[in-house]
Amino acid sequence: MRPIGVFGGTFDPVHYGHLRTAFEMLQALRFAEVRFIPCGDPPHRGKTYADARQRFEMVRVALEGQPGFIVDDRELQRDGPSYSVDTLHTLRTEFPDRALGLILGMDAFLGLPRWHRWEEILELAHIVVAHRPGWRAPDIGPLGELLGRCGTHRVEDLHESTHGKIHIHAVTQLEISSTEIRELVEAGRDPRFLMPDAVRRVIATTRCYGTLDDRFL
Repeated sequence: MRPIGVFGGTFDPVHYGHLRTAFEMLQALRFAEVRFIPCGDPPHRGKTYADARQRFEMVRVALEGQPGFIVDDRELQRDGPSYSVDTLHTLRTEFPDRALGLILGMDAFLGLPRWHRWEEILELAHIVVAHRPGWRAPDIGPLGELLGRCGTHRVEDLHESTHGKIHIHAVTQLEISSTEIRELVEAGRDPRFLMPDAVRRVIATTRCYGTLDDRFL
Protein backbone atom coordinates (compact mmCIF):
# COMPACT_ATOMS: atom_id res chain seq x y z
CA MET A 1 0.00 0.00 0.00
CA ARG A 2 1.31 3.43 -0.94
CA PRO A 3 2.07 6.10 1.69
CA ILE A 4 -0.43 8.66 2.94
CA GLY A 5 0.59 12.31 2.75
CA VAL A 6 -0.34 14.41 5.79
CA PHE A 7 -0.67 18.14 5.10
CA GLY A 8 -1.56 20.22 8.13
CA GLY A 9 -1.89 23.97 8.50
CA THR A 10 -4.19 26.77 9.53
CA PHE A 11 -5.30 27.27 5.87
CA ASP A 12 -6.47 30.79 6.73
CA PRO A 13 -7.37 30.71 3.84
CA VAL A 14 -6.33 27.77 1.67
CA HIS A 15 -4.96 28.88 -1.72
CA TYR A 16 -3.32 27.59 -4.89
CA GLY A 17 0.12 27.55 -3.28
CA HIS A 18 -1.10 24.90 -0.84
CA LEU A 19 -2.98 22.97 -3.51
CA ARG A 20 -0.15 22.92 -6.04
CA THR A 21 2.39 21.78 -3.43
CA ALA A 22 0.11 18.93 -2.34
CA PHE A 23 -0.61 17.92 -5.95
CA GLU A 24 3.08 17.77 -6.85
CA MET A 25 3.79 15.67 -3.75
CA LEU A 26 0.87 13.36 -4.57
CA GLN A 27 2.26 12.69 -8.04
CA ALA A 28 6.03 12.76 -7.55
CA LEU A 29 6.14 10.77 -4.30
CA ARG A 30 3.35 8.41 -5.40
CA PHE A 31 1.19 8.99 -2.35
CA ALA A 32 -2.08 7.07 -2.23
CA GLU A 33 -3.70 10.27 -0.97
CA VAL A 34 -2.92 13.58 0.67
CA ARG A 35 -4.95 14.38 3.77
CA PHE A 36 -5.44 18.09 4.41
CA ILE A 37 -5.87 18.53 8.17
CA PRO A 38 -6.93 22.05 9.13
CA CYS A 39 -5.53 23.03 12.51
CA GLY A 40 -8.22 23.27 15.17
CA ASP A 41 -6.38 25.31 17.80
CA PRO A 42 -2.95 26.37 16.48
CA PRO A 43 -0.61 26.39 19.50
CA HIS A 44 2.14 28.50 17.91
CA ARG A 45 0.01 31.13 16.23
CA GLY A 46 -2.78 32.11 18.57
CA LYS A 47 -6.13 33.26 17.23
CA THR A 48 -6.93 32.64 13.58
CA TYR A 49 -8.92 35.09 11.46
CA ALA A 50 -11.50 32.62 10.18
CA ASP A 51 -12.75 30.16 12.77
CA ALA A 52 -12.01 26.45 12.59
CA ARG A 53 -15.26 25.48 10.88
CA GLN A 54 -14.93 28.24 8.29
CA ARG A 55 -11.36 27.17 7.49
CA PHE A 56 -12.45 23.54 7.26
CA GLU A 57 -15.23 24.47 4.84
CA MET A 58 -12.81 26.43 2.65
CA VAL A 59 -10.53 23.40 2.43
CA ARG A 60 -13.45 21.07 1.79
CA VAL A 61 -14.74 23.03 -1.18
CA ALA A 62 -11.19 23.59 -2.51
CA LEU A 63 -10.61 19.83 -2.73
CA GLU A 64 -13.91 18.84 -4.32
CA GLY A 65 -13.45 16.78 -7.46
CA GLN A 66 -9.71 16.20 -7.04
CA PRO A 67 -8.89 12.49 -6.77
CA GLY A 68 -6.42 11.72 -4.02
CA PHE A 69 -7.20 14.82 -1.92
CA ILE A 70 -9.08 14.30 1.36
CA VAL A 71 -10.06 16.82 4.02
CA ASP A 72 -9.78 15.46 7.55
CA ASP A 73 -11.41 17.17 10.57
CA ARG A 74 -9.72 15.20 13.36
CA GLU A 75 -8.06 18.28 14.87
CA LEU A 76 -11.41 20.05 15.04
CA GLN A 77 -12.83 17.11 16.98
CA ARG A 78 -10.09 17.24 19.62
CA ASP A 79 -10.03 19.68 22.54
CA GLY A 80 -6.90 21.62 23.41
CA PRO A 81 -3.95 22.71 21.28
CA SER A 82 -3.60 20.94 17.93
CA TYR A 83 -0.12 19.45 18.21
CA SER A 84 1.08 17.59 15.12
CA VAL A 85 2.54 14.79 17.21
CA ASP A 86 -0.91 14.03 18.68
CA THR A 87 -2.46 14.05 15.21
CA LEU A 88 0.18 11.64 13.94
CA HIS A 89 -0.47 9.34 16.90
CA THR A 90 -4.15 9.12 15.91
CA LEU A 91 -3.25 8.47 12.27
CA ARG A 92 -0.73 5.80 13.28
CA THR A 93 -3.44 4.08 15.33
CA GLU A 94 -5.84 4.24 12.39
CA PHE A 95 -3.25 3.14 9.82
CA PRO A 96 -0.77 0.97 11.74
CA ASP A 97 0.85 -0.58 8.66
CA ARG A 98 0.86 2.42 6.31
CA ALA A 99 3.72 4.80 5.66
CA LEU A 100 2.84 8.37 6.62
CA GLY A 101 4.54 11.40 5.13
CA LEU A 102 4.20 14.68 7.05
CA ILE A 103 4.48 17.49 4.48
CA LEU A 104 6.23 20.63 5.72
CA GLY A 105 7.52 23.77 4.10
CA MET A 106 11.22 24.46 4.61
CA ASP A 107 10.38 27.32 6.97
CA ALA A 108 8.32 25.00 9.16
CA PHE A 109 11.06 22.36 9.05
CA LEU A 110 13.67 24.88 10.22
CA GLY A 111 11.45 25.60 13.24
CA LEU A 112 10.91 21.92 14.04
CA PRO A 113 13.02 21.88 17.25
CA ARG A 114 10.51 24.31 18.77
CA TRP A 115 7.58 21.96 18.16
CA HIS A 116 5.89 20.07 20.96
CA ARG A 117 7.57 16.63 21.40
CA TRP A 118 9.20 17.04 18.02
CA GLU A 119 11.62 14.15 18.62
CA GLU A 120 8.68 11.71 18.41
CA ILE A 121 7.60 12.72 14.92
CA LEU A 122 10.02 10.48 13.05
CA GLU A 123 8.90 7.57 15.23
CA LEU A 124 5.45 8.02 13.70
CA ALA A 125 5.99 9.28 10.16
CA HIS A 126 8.43 10.36 7.49
CA ILE A 127 8.99 14.08 7.04
CA VAL A 128 8.69 15.43 3.51
CA VAL A 129 10.04 18.95 3.11
CA ALA A 130 8.73 21.11 0.26
CA HIS A 131 11.78 23.00 -0.93
CA ARG A 132 11.59 26.32 -2.76
CA PRO A 133 14.35 28.56 -4.11
CA GLY A 134 15.92 30.77 -1.47
CA TRP A 135 15.81 28.21 1.34
CA ARG A 136 18.73 26.03 2.33
CA ALA A 137 18.57 22.79 4.25
CA PRO A 138 20.60 22.97 7.49
CA ASP A 139 23.89 21.07 7.67
CA ILE A 140 24.77 21.83 11.30
CA GLY A 141 22.92 21.78 14.61
CA PRO A 142 20.18 19.34 15.62
CA LEU A 143 18.46 19.45 12.21
CA GLY A 144 21.73 18.99 10.35
CA GLU A 145 22.48 15.95 12.48
CA LEU A 146 18.95 14.64 11.93
CA LEU A 147 19.29 15.01 8.16
CA GLY A 148 22.62 13.23 8.28
CA ARG A 149 21.02 10.23 10.02
CA CYS A 150 17.60 10.15 8.39
CA GLY A 151 17.83 12.07 5.11
CA THR A 152 17.21 10.22 1.86
CA HIS A 153 16.99 11.14 -1.81
CA ARG A 154 15.18 7.89 -2.66
CA VAL A 155 11.40 8.09 -2.99
CA GLU A 156 11.38 4.31 -2.58
CA ASP A 157 12.56 4.71 1.02
CA LEU A 158 9.25 6.42 1.82
CA HIS A 159 7.45 3.32 0.57
CA GLU A 160 9.67 0.66 2.08
CA SER A 161 9.32 1.78 5.71
CA THR A 162 6.44 3.34 7.59
CA HIS A 163 8.38 6.18 9.24
CA GLY A 164 11.81 7.55 10.10
CA LYS A 165 13.03 9.21 6.86
CA ILE A 166 13.40 12.84 5.79
CA HIS A 167 13.01 13.61 2.10
CA ILE A 168 13.44 17.09 0.59
CA HIS A 169 11.51 17.62 -2.62
CA ALA A 170 11.55 20.73 -4.82
CA VAL A 171 8.11 22.14 -5.69
CA THR A 172 6.91 24.92 -7.95
CA GLN A 173 7.27 28.31 -6.33
CA LEU A 174 3.97 30.20 -6.21
CA GLU A 175 4.29 33.51 -4.40
CA ILE A 176 0.90 33.38 -2.72
CA SER A 177 0.42 34.25 0.93
CA SER A 178 -2.63 33.74 3.14
CA THR A 179 -1.72 37.00 4.90
CA GLU A 180 -1.74 38.92 1.62
CA ILE A 181 -5.07 37.37 0.64
CA ARG A 182 -6.64 38.50 3.91
CA GLU A 183 -5.26 42.00 3.39
CA LEU A 184 -6.66 42.10 -0.15
CA VAL A 185 -10.14 41.17 1.06
CA GLU A 186 -9.97 43.61 3.96
CA ALA A 187 -9.11 46.34 1.45
CA GLY A 188 -12.14 45.40 -0.67
CA ARG A 189 -10.12 43.85 -3.49
CA ASP A 190 -10.85 40.55 -5.23
CA PRO A 191 -8.58 37.50 -4.55
CA ARG A 192 -9.64 35.86 -7.82
CA PHE A 193 -7.03 33.50 -9.36
CA LEU A 194 -5.24 33.06 -6.00
CA MET A 195 -7.64 30.33 -4.91
CA PRO A 196 -10.53 28.27 -6.29
CA ASP A 197 -13.72 30.25 -6.84
CA ALA A 198 -15.51 28.00 -4.37
CA VAL A 199 -13.19 29.28 -1.63
CA ARG A 200 -13.91 32.89 -2.65
CA ARG A 201 -17.62 32.17 -2.27
CA VAL A 202 -17.11 30.90 1.29
CA ILE A 203 -15.13 34.04 2.12
CA ALA A 204 -17.86 36.23 0.62
CA THR A 205 -20.67 34.39 2.42
CA THR A 206 -19.04 34.24 5.85
CA ARG A 207 -17.30 37.65 5.63
CA CYS A 208 -14.54 36.10 7.70
CA TYR A 209 -11.91 38.52 6.32
CA GLY A 210 -14.14 41.44 5.41
CA THR A 211 -16.85 42.17 2.89
CA LEU A 212 -16.39 41.15 -0.73
CA ASP A 213 -18.30 43.19 -3.29
CA ASP A 214 -21.09 41.09 -4.83
CA ARG A 215 -19.87 41.92 -8.33
CA PHE A 216 -16.71 39.87 -7.62
CA LEU A 217 -18.73 36.63 -7.31
